[in-house]
Amino acid sequence: MELVKKKIHMDRINSRAGTQVVLEEDVNISDNKPDAIYLLNSKGEIITEEIRAGENAVNLRGRLIVSVLYLTDMEGTCASMEAVIPFEEKVNMDGVGNGDTILTDWTIEDLTVGLINSRKLSAQAVVSFDLEMEEHIEQDAAVDLYHDEPVEYRKRTFPVVELVLQKKDIFRLKEEMELSGNLPNVFQTIWHHITFDHVEFKALDEKLSIQGEMKAFFLYEGEGDNDRTLWYENTVPFSGIIECHGCRENMIPDICYSLGQCNVEVRQDFDGEERVFCVEPVLDLDIHLYEEENLEVLSDIYGVHKEIEALTTQVQLKSLLLNGSGKCKIAEHAKIQNTEMPMYQLIHSEGEIQIGEQTVVENGIAIAGTLTVTTLYLCGSGSKSIYSTKNELPFQYVIEADNITATSIFKLHHSIEQLTVTMLDSDELDVKAALQFKVIVFAVQKSNLITDIRVEDLDLNKLSELPGMVICIAGPGDTLWDIGKRYYVPIAQLKEVNELTSEEIKARDKILVVKGSL
Repeated sequence: MELVKKKIHMDRINSRAGTQVVLEEDVNISDNKPDAIYLLNSKGEIITEEIRAGENAVNLRGRLIVSVLYLTDMEGTCASMEAVIPFEEKVNMDGVGNGDTILTDWTIEDLTVGLINSRKLSAQAVVSFDLEMEEHIEQDAAVDLYHDEPVEYRKRTFPVVELVLQKKDIFRLKEEMELSGNLPNVFQTIWHHITFDHVEFKALDEKLSIQGEMKAFFLYEGEGDNDRTLWYENTVPFSGIIECHGCRENMIPDICYSLGQCNVEVRQDFDGEERVFCVEPVLDLDIHLYEEENLEVLSDIYGVHKEIEALTTQVQLKSLLLNGSGKCKIAEHAKIQNTEMPMYQLIHSEGEIQIGEQTVVENGIAIAGTLTVTTLYLCGSGSKSIYSTKNELPFQYVIEADNITATSIFKLHHSIEQLTVTMLDSDELDVKAALQFKVIVFAVQKSNLITDIRVEDLDLNKLSELPGMVICIAGPGDTLWDIGKRYYVPIAQLKEVNELTSEEIKARDKILVVKGSL
């Protein structure tokens, strides 16, 4: 007698931890940069250089890179600079040990850059780190039974989702964008902002397809007599293939992407003029591929001529509850921060989503957060210099997820699908945005899976106490299986003796049990 087993591949989070770090530093503007009189925009990026797990703790080491765009003391011109703030932080995390793999996500909760004087800036950021230790498990489950002697067994079907593949990868992209004919040549690039929208992944055989849109905005200094600050933006669609061994069509991709290294260069066009922006971004990918299956496993066994005990192990099985998306729309009027610098012409707007809360509610996930919109504009007074305004727009949204519970596991990805900012008058903006939320939700249930059996000879004393023939009155919840197991009688024999066509019985049904010859 031998069990047929199948391995179930599962992933689970064994330990979680989080911390907030305040990073701050005063930074001098380098000698080759002009004086600053007004800060226009700033953005931050965390570069993790080491994530090292020790006994119940994780050491994080890296640096915060703060990019700053500012208005110079030279009329109508802008410049940019970078500040680098190193950090090292020890995070207590129960259950981790040396060599464990730790997944790390970071969010810059608040970034504040101030102007101390024309040659010095202050940079302060509150950074949240979320750490997880993910464990991959192979669990044996009995799915069938080889046997030469009479034995009864039954099966049960579980809808499960198995982790088939997990890895980190990159996707390289290269796009060239040529200035329109009415814009002067590029002398040097001052500032760029690269974002990705409508990014979709699809599982294919041995590969993943990716498609979406890349949006690029550039501030640059014009060549020759046009040495003032100019701007150019463009949106280009992209698509590509990522080699992925083990991937199969119809798998469920759960892929996080973020912009990693991004090189921006100015190249010559066919006429030898500096008019082409060459953008080479790298998307960092965290890939999880899942596969749904109706897993049929043995749920119980009993012997007719032997005493058979099923040995079980309790495991947590995941099933897919939802793989979907939702869209939250925002429409607000917003005043500019400095009414003394009225708007003459809008240049560029960009948004950033900050999620404050993610809470499971009845049949959904409630999301609360803020959309921060930074707008560059040409000032209508005097020199028509570039200025900026920042507006924070709170939002609340519930993404539908039927049957979700507090024990469910979900992953939420967000992006700005559309952002439109128009000028109502010199001090008021009309902001319209569509925020997209993609979510994958797993239901988790604890189940006892048969992993082995113990076979022994029947206890003759116990067997002799059983009557050779008896009428059994079914109790509430009793099944034909329960009666057969109690008296070591095959199900087929019970059905034949009682002239039953199915295994269904009701409470108080009389079932004749005739013990077979051993």
